[in-house]
Parts: sequence; structure tokens; C-alpha cells
Amino acid sequence: MTMTLLDIMRTSAVIPVIAIDEPEHAVPLAKALVAGGIRVLEVTLRTKHGLAAIRAMSEVEGAIVGVGTLTLPEEFAAARDAGAVFGVSPGLTAALIQAAKSSGLPLLPGVMTPSEVMAAREHGFKQLKLFPAVPAGGVGMLNAINGPLPDVTFCPTGGISQETAGQFLKLKNVACVGGSWLTPKDAIAAGDWERITDLAKAASGLRI
Repeated sequence: MTMTLLDIMRTSAVIPVIAIDEPEHAVPLAKALVAGGIRVLEVTLRTKHGLAAIRAMSEVEGAIVGVGTLTLPEEFAAARDAGAVFGVSPGLTAALIQAAKSSGLPLLPGVMTPSEVMAAREHGFKQLKLFPAVPAGGVGMLNAINGPLPDVTFCPTGGISQETAGQFLKLKNVACVGGSWLTPKDAIAAGDWERITDLAKAASGLRI
């Protein structure tokens, strides 16, 4: 059965934002995160190895791999063909809306203001990424927006840490949070997969 975007968001308390600098790190990193209970992985296109990493990680048992930092329409089909099952963008434009529809890749678009939330909802997007979450107002912003727009569910990302994630996850309109603290660059470079599994276990325990 195909998972909806909301199903995917509810699978992991934290969606790690992953940037792969070395292709050989992709599979062991995915295995380490899944071993710690974090199955939903957002692999960004911030490095030249993004698509190759998506392809490799998609073969890891239990991993649900998506693509992040979608900013160009042509990236959607390429990511889908590499194995991504959902996409994440920092914002939303008419071209990205069309690309999401034509590619069939479920999109979690970034928004920052109530007007952007309403515009996204008008186009059928009810699962959104509040980005950058902390500069946008964080917990206070999400609480305030739940009143007039209770049918929208968020994955706040940007400025969230292990220490603050729980505050966001308690909110009615938050299904998960995004963060890069699960994949520290020094741990990846050193191949310290045990440390990453421990971080993933701690993140998995944040779910209320």
C-alpha cells in the first residue's frame, strides 16, 4: 500500500536533513539511522552526490527516502527516478507546483508566513514545512496559526535541536520535525555509525 505524505511524516518523530559529501557514506548512514528507529530520510540536493545517495539509500531495508532542497522543476522527475518517494522544498512556486503534479512526487513545500500557508493550501498542500522554523516564530507561530488554519499539518525545520524538538512535537499541528543534528559531519567523516544510531534512538524517543 502506498503511503501518503502524512503517513510518512508520522512514521518518524524527526526527519534528518542529510547532505552526502562522499558516496560511500550513504548506505552505512542510512542503516545507522534505521537501526536507531529513524526510517524517514531526507537526502538533500546540496551536494553533487544527492541523487546517487538517494538511489543507494533506497535499497536499505526499512528506509523511506525522500529528496530535499528541491528548487528547480527538473529535479522532481530525476529524484523520483532515483527512488525518492517524497520531496521537500524550501519554498513554493508555480513551477514547483506543476513539477510536483506532473512527476507524481508528493511534495512537502516550505512556508514561512500565514499568507504562504494559505496560498499553499489553495493549491492542495495541507502538509507543509515551516522553514526556517525558529526565525519564523517557532512554537508560538505554530500555536497561533493552528486557530485559523487547523487543517494544516507541519514539519518545522530550521534551528531545531534535540533539546527543543520535544516542544514542537507536543503541538497539535506538528507531525514531525526536521533537523541536521542526527547526522553530524564529524561523525559521518569518521564513520562513527554507532554515534549516529544513538542520536537516532534519542530522537525516536521524542515522540509523545
